[in-house]
Amino acid sequence: MTDSSIKSMADILAAHPLFAGLDPEITDLLGGCAKNVHFTDGDHLFKADDPADVFYLLRSGDVALELRMPGRGRLTVQTVHAGHVVGASWILPPYRWRFDARAVGTVRATGIDAACLRNKCDADPGMGYQVMQRFLPIIAERLQNTRLRMLDLYAPPAEVGRAL
Repeated sequence: MTDSSIKSMADILAAHPLFAGLDPEITDLLGGCAKNVHFTDGDHLFKADDPADVFYLLRSGDVALELRMPGRGRLTVQTVHAGHVVGASWILPPYRWRFDARAVGTVRATGIDAACLRNKCDADPGMGYQVMQRFLPIIAERLQNTRLRMLDLYAPPAEVGRAL
């Protein structure tokens, strides 16, 4: 007897917004690169400059993307929520994280082995193109959020009460 509530990894991937709508053959193939993971409050999913060897599809919980600022400590650039992706540095060499990622509360996610996914994308360029199309908006959003946070920190203060 099988438990119908138990889902295959391909089903879990297909249910995540990043991979929703992909051909089931692709999610089946990607399922071989995935595993379920759990983090508790304050755990690091990864740290800047470490190898970018896995990325995460958040199923529940929040993750703070942080930059370490000399003399200022940690700066949260963005908080990522369930249904989103943590980590895109796995895509391009040198495959090193550019941010720290820290669990805020309990986090449940699906970890995707980056080398496994890169190999599958290299073997099937059509699939690779579909995966990259889904990651480019994430990268653009992270760059924009980082830019806005840097403006908050370093832009000169607005002049208040200046007469025109």
